[in-house]
Amino acid sequence: MALTSRDYKLSYIFTSESVSEGHPDKICDQISDAILDECLKQDRDSRVACETLVKNNTVVVAGEISSKASIDYEKIARDVVKSIGYINEELGFSYDSFKFINLLSQQSADIAKGISNLGSGDQGLMFGYACKETKELMPLPISLAHKLTMKHAEVRRSSDNGLLPDAKSQVSVEYDSNYRPKRIDSVVFSSQHSKDLGLDKLRDLIREEIINKSLPLDLLDNKTKYLINPAGEFNIGGPVGDSGLTGRKIIVDTYGGMARHGGGSFSGKDPTKVDRSAAYALRQIAKSLVSAGLCDYCEVQSSYAIGVIEPTSIFINTFESEKKPIEEIQTIVDESFDLTPAGIINNLNLLEPIYLKTASYGHFGREDQGFSWEDAKDL
Repeated sequence: MALTSRDYKLSYIFTSESVSEGHPDKICDQISDAILDECLKQDRDSRVACETLVKNNTVVVAGEISSKASIDYEKIARDVVKSIGYINEELGFSYDSFKFINLLSQQSADIAKGISNLGSGDQGLMFGYACKETKELMPLPISLAHKLTMKHAEVRRSSDNGLLPDAKSQVSVEYDSNYRPKRIDSVVFSSQHSKDLGLDKLRDLIREEIINKSLPLDLLDNKTKYLINPAGEFNIGGPVGDSGLTGRKIIVDTYGGMARHGGGSFSGKDPTKVDRSAAYALRQIAKSLVSAGLCDYCEVQSSYAIGVIEPTSIFINTFESEKKPIEEIQTIVDESFDLTPAGIINNLNLLEPIYLKTASYGHFGREDQGFSWEDAKDL
């Protein structure tokens, strides 16, 4: 059972976190997906598995890419780092001074042969999830955590206020015994900041301009706890404070721990990799079922074998919230959704260069243009 806590009979608290676009792991996700986008712009048949590592003032890209595209990988990496806001060498990591190492090679001939029939690019299991807690049919804790980090980026970019790119949020929501959000129990927010911005001013800025303008006031009360930069000053951040790696924020990228996860990350992978594309398709299935009123909670699992066209299994769990027999819901899914890799790619238009914007603030619950898997089907 997914972590919807539907076995609980008493009220409980559930917590999810988000990280900013300037977090080291998210720097890596964005570089990997920017490289993927450029490959797809030039060659829709590109096969991409790109990993990025950052530490101190060094960026390393590695993995396997087979494409007719002519790519300036270093320029892409520098453009991404600049767009995030690492533009000051005093931070120890800057777009115009970092060392760049390229360890990319061609895709394995064995893998290429195995997926030449449009079969799955790898084995694995994936999950999709939806629930009625928010208008975008996402769990409330992760939705609120993302709102905070997105607001942080907006406030940081709006003026020279001392906020720096690296930040993290965490929101704990109290649920009643009927699994409905009741109140926000605690909010944790940590932001890298300049030495000129004192801790008291930083905490006031985050409370007034980020928290109070992002979270629903009716869920905040006099018992809500606020922990803003609880460790104190946070001047050393980004890759200087902590190394970053593509694919290390898979719970931030999905449902904040409220649903299960198959273990595969998304960024830097072209859509023949079902770790990514099938997870998108399963989100659409779950969202469509909840949107159609067929259930209040829905988690869908599928699994694949490398080189095989059809999924090896599909499982739908409504946590006893279904409005029709589960057999009827399964039939609706079978008749309405094509879960072959080629079917997913075609139906969701996944060969477009849409991936960079998925690499921060979550892949699901987004209403931006290009998130085709967020379009619920009429069932």
